[in-house]
Amino acid sequence: MQSIDTYDFSGKRAIIRVDFNVPLDKQTKEVTDDTRIRAAIPTIKKVLAGGGSVILMSHLGRPNKNPDPDFSLKFIISCVERNLGMTIDFADDCMGPQAAEKAVALKTGQVLLLENLRFYAEEEGKPRGLAEDASDEEKAAAKKVVKESQKEFTKKLASYADCYVNDAFGTAHRAHASTALIASCFPNDKMFGYIMEGEIKAIDKVLEHPEKPFTAIIGGAKVSSKITIIENLLKKVDHLIIGGGMVYTFKGAQGGKVGNSLCEADQFEVALNILAKAKELGVQVHLGTDVLCGQEFNNDTPRKVFPANDIPDGWMGLDAGSETTRSFCDVIESSKTILWNGPVGVFEMPNFATGSRKVAEAIARATSKGAYSLVGGGDSVACINQFGLNKQVSYVSTGGGARLEYMEGIELPGVAAVRK
Repeated sequence: MQSIDTYDFSGKRAIIRVDFNVPLDKQTKEVTDDTRIRAAIPTIKKVLAGGGSVILMSHLGRPNKNPDPDFSLKFIISCVERNLGMTIDFADDCMGPQAAEKAVALKTGQVLLLENLRFYAEEEGKPRGLAEDASDEEKAAAKKVVKESQKEFTKKLASYADCYVNDAFGTAHRAHASTALIASCFPNDKMFGYIMEGEIKAIDKVLEHPEKPFTAIIGGAKVSSKITIIENLLKKVDHLIIGGGMVYTFKGAQGGKVGNSLCEADQFEVALNILAKAKELGVQVHLGTDVLCGQEFNNDTPRKVFPANDIPDGWMGLDAGSETTRSFCDVIESSKTILWNGPVGVFEMPNFATGSRKVAEAIARATSKGAYSLVGGGDSVACINQFGLNKQVSYVSTGGGARLEYMEGIELPGVAAVRK
């Protein structure tokens, strides 16, 4: 494995797996959020500054045919050019002769964008077009055919370049041709881009080398979606703050009344096991004492504060109460390492956003005093951005499913393939 900072790109063509799966306006097909494109620019510019040329490859959406005009990467060309500050070339078929010809003709300082990788079933290694009533034998045969052709697909992509850079952390949990398989074609010339490096270093710093005390704030709606993460974190943290809809499953499991709050009764045993394991490991679990409730799930519903374990029927918990918020913030501000994954209330509604805002502000204050803070998870990222505090924390992860799996302790194919 090479380092992008020390690798000699002079005269070399680098094929970079980027994550340009960006949202497009349904009517105009213009990019509506260029965050992922902007994030990839430093890696692209590093290669160009080093005397190399760049071949960009990405997927967009979930096309199920080749080609699928609605998911063409041609729609993002102008956005890439605007952010990169230069014109780029485009190959309208990532496998066609045009792509190979354009790759060979690339000169130092030039950039080529390949058409959507997922126009080919070989990228994901999944067969398409099977009849709904296809037998298991037919499915197995179709999968075998795709897997065999996937090898050639991968070799073709690799043939365009002299080195490989994976900078698509958001897809690193997928064992796809462009994220995992292609790395083996560059045994001595593969590396991570700056997005991948940043994500891995940030998560490793928190999970493998945290300065104590370490506090994890786990929010969101359901315990069932966070079980593995919580179980992995219990071995590492000093404090575990549980917020959002998950609180009511824990309170219900302890025999509390949660009214009409979101509650997974089938997860009561899991919740109690988590609490028991935390006690065994000496981890302090913070569930809060009071809750801001509403009668309906909307911003203008009547509001009232109730004890977190005694919410009357007809009321639902929608935000942490003021007493709970103060106790959460005290824990956060006394921490040296902080992981935030999930808001503590329905922050999208202004009347129920106070708890999450106070938590975000406490993380920012702790960071300003020297704590290391990692904010990860789609809702947490949206939350920290909404409050304008994204620049006041140590790192904001946009890895999505890949980050979740990495936090669970799962080896990511896209990471392992480059490290080998």
